[in-house]
Amino acid sequence: MTGSPAGKDPAMRHHILTGTPGAGKTTVLRALASRGHRTVAEAATDVIAREQALGTPEPWTDPEFIARVTAEQRARQEAAAGAPGPCFFDRSPVCTHALATYLGHPVPLALTAELTRLTTPPGLYEPYVFLLRPLGFVEPTAARRISYEDALAFERVHEESYRRFGFRLVEVPAAGVEERVDRILEVVGAGEDRGGGARRWW
Repeated sequence: MTGSPAGKDPAMRHHILTGTPGAGKTTVLRALASRGHRTVAEAATDVIAREQALGTPEPWTDPEFIARVTAEQRARQEAAAGAPGPCFFDRSPVCTHALATYLGHPVPLALTAELTRLTTPPGLYEPYVFLLRPLGFVEPTAARRISYEDALAFERVHEESYRRFGFRLVEVPAAGVEERVDRILEVVGAGEDRGGGARRWW
């Protein structure tokens, strides 16, 4: 995947934010929204909350959880399609692939189809992905039950999955929220899509 997806209007770019749990993606996404940018919330967190409310304390232990997250992501991606202006996504199906790998669940056919769809030209997302680096700690929540050490291991799985599917990683280091947002928008404004591997740009 090189350059902006062919035929895609630059004003309709879809950008992915990824990172390990607790890296601050949700906070950054909210800050982007407060500046007037379109955003799409993480699907897995909402699927977990919905299933916990129905009485399943750890829905991620069910292999079918991956398919449910995939379906929610597909619905959100389709809802965001065609609207004007760039859009920032909290995770993508590649993150779901990393999640399946980390949990030891099989990759369902629906996720395989989504991965094919997003990597087939012209693609669904920009070819560079914003990798938010850890903040040095993980704050536990009902949906986030992972140690900091395990979170670092999970981060490596994310990096491997994104590289496997042809994306380039743009590192966003731990910093203040507004500083991180400024750096993301700097890259987006410059149409940053060069280099291989994780690109440091601060």
